[in-house]
Amino acid sequence: MVHTLTNRGEPDMKLDCYQTDVFAPKMVPGRLNRDWMDQMPDRHAYRCLPLNMANVSGWELLCNQGFEIEWNGGPGVEDIQIIPDHPDRHINHLVSSHFSHGIFTFHTGYLFRTPKDWSMWAMGPPNRPKDGVSPLSGLVETDWLPYPFTMNWRFTAPCRVRFEEDEPFCFVTVIEYGALDEIVPRIHQMDDNPELKAEYETWREARSEFNKRIDANDPVAIREAWQKFYMKGRTPDNKVAEQHRNKRRLAAPVTGEDAPEPKAPDREASLFIERLEDED
Repeated sequence: MVHTLTNRGEPDMKLDCYQTDVFAPKMVPGRLNRDWMDQMPDRHAYRCLPLNMANVSGWELLCNQGFEIEWNGGPGVEDIQIIPDHPDRHINHLVSSHFSHGIFTFHTGYLFRTPKDWSMWAMGPPNRPKDGVSPLSGLVETDWLPYPFTMNWRFTAPCRVRFEEDEPFCFVTVIEYGALDEIVPRIHQMDDNPELKAEYETWREARSEFNKRIDANDPVAIREAWQKFYMKGRTPDNKVAEQHRNKRRLAAPVTGEDAPEPKAPDREASLFIERLEDED
């Protein structure tokens, strides 16, 4: 079976996902919500637009069953034990102990193909820490690779960890990897760019003044709670960044050449962010 993801319906930008396993996990657009963000006072972590955009700028691969995995600290493959909720559901198609030294391996169930000069960045779900284990990231040249890759995690200490059914174990996004070699970082002094320096100084003064008002319990500043320059894509002197983006609607996987539907965002968190945008 072939799943095709297109960029807003444009046929020249596709991510083809070929199933290599009948038990291939579900693949969904990245979800905005994070439990720890929901639990913060006033859910104020969602005010950080870079966090929000990272959470939704790719696709999640989900565990098709729940399981626990335990490492005793030893160096061998046998020192990692997997305890599935349902032993009859072929857990070895999802996760296994393969590389030893506290590393366990998820099988994505897909062979991914990207356009020429585009590769796939495979990582753990952004901003979703998990006690006792850490995801290992990989950049894969999926524009030519004729075989699949795996997603690996490593224990940070001997312990037992649980993965729930429908919990993401891998987050994939694409990157134009060839263009990276052409980028040259250049170090400048702020005085080299007077216009940018002036904008920076305006922002710094506005931030300093706002923080002083907060510290002084100014009721207007406390009601405002935070400055929304970045969320609204505006500079402190009210210039609008036309290229600014504060939402993303990735397509869900579809079969064959069917036109994809825009992703339905996480309703509660999205409404919260929309209220933040509308605030004066």
